[in-house]
Amino acid sequence: MPLKPGEVNLGTTIMAVQFKDGVVIGADSRTTSGSYIVNRVTDKLTQVHDRVFCCRSGSAADTQAIADIVQYYLALFGVQEDNPPTVQVAATLFQKLCYENKDGLMAGIIVAGWDPVDGPSVYAIPLGGSLHKRPFAIGGSGSSYIYGYCDANFKDGMTEQECIEFCRNAITLASSRDGSSGGTVRLAVITKDKVQRIFTPGDKLPTFYEG
Repeated sequence: MPLKPGEVNLGTTIMAVQFKDGVVIGADSRTTSGSYIVNRVTDKLTQVHDRVFCCRSGSAADTQAIADIVQYYLALFGVQEDNPPTVQVAATLFQKLCYENKDGLMAGIIVAGWDPVDGPSVYAIPLGGSLHKRPFAIGGSGSSYIYGYCDANFKDGMTEQECIEFCRNAITLASSRDGSSGGTVRLAVITKDKVQRIFTPGDKLPTFYEG
């Protein structure tokens, strides 16, 4: 589906990986409008509750609006139920909004986080509004370049540090091939005890063959 006139495209690489005690989420930071880069330090990792985040790809306006709506309903849920919402509840809300408005939205979203019921979990909601629980998920225009890398390097039981390096390397590789991805790499580690943000500027990213 083409963007509406004047709409800005996140044209993105996003991903999330689950490990024993939490999840690592990550994204590049480039926002494009056609071939013009309108923002090179965008934050595509949006907190929708204490330990639940989403990674946004597609139309910046659409994904920001959806995230704001979900954030509102999750806050309401927490007050009414006197318990934090699970990651599954958040992912189901995102999926409902994306599916029921699929003809008018351009939004690919990854929902990830930690909750007391299920522990760490990762959900992918691609264009069209289907919902998929995965040990790791990738999305956005840059993801097509790194399916092979992710399949070859992901393994069950990775440590937190291995997940951080896995995300950083994958997003860097996607950014080197995808013209709509680039800038910096933003990561977040979400566990029961913390939300830790990790920022890697463009000149500190790992280097790979670019012949």
